[in-house]
Amino acid sequence: MEDRVYNVLFLCTGNSARSIIAEAILDRVGAGRFKAYSAGSRPKGEVNPYTVAVLEKSGFKADGYRSKSWSEFAEPGAPPLDFVFTVCDDAAKEECPYWPGQPMTAHWGLPDPAAVEGTEIEKHLAFADAFRMLNNRISIFASLPMKGLDKLSLQRRLEEIGKAKPVDAP
Repeated sequence: MEDRVYNVLFLCTGNSARSIIAEAILDRVGAGRFKAYSAGSRPKGEVNPYTVAVLEKSGFKADGYRSKSWSEFAEPGAPPLDFVFTVCDDAAKEECPYWPGQPMTAHWGLPDPAAVEGTEIEKHLAFADAFRMLNNRISIFASLPMKGLDKLSLQRRLEEIGKAKPVDAP
């Protein structure tokens, strides 16, 4: 793959938690090499407040992110996508729209922090865990030598990243 800025779309059902977190992380980690986007098959219409909290606690600006439909990225004039990653099991099972340009795809599923019921602490921990898992996977992805990998090798690496376990903070 050539050396340029790659467009990456993270998909989830509600586009309020995991996919937004992934978009924020790649925007920072991949600055200059990647442009991140997120969307959902059935967007909630707003970013989950715990998503905002985990991003801000991790030093990210949380404003500017919005919950939107994946159809925005299948319309004429949408940015051409190089990579599409599903980060929740529901979106991975759904039939995705046609993505012009045939981007590489992989499933990077992880538990839905927005589905956690319990105390405030338990909810915050679930979002922190999702952040840590996504940060780990996205950091690995962003460090790949795109220029030096053929398409088959890159696809295999993308699938391996989806199976990566989070690295515990020291």
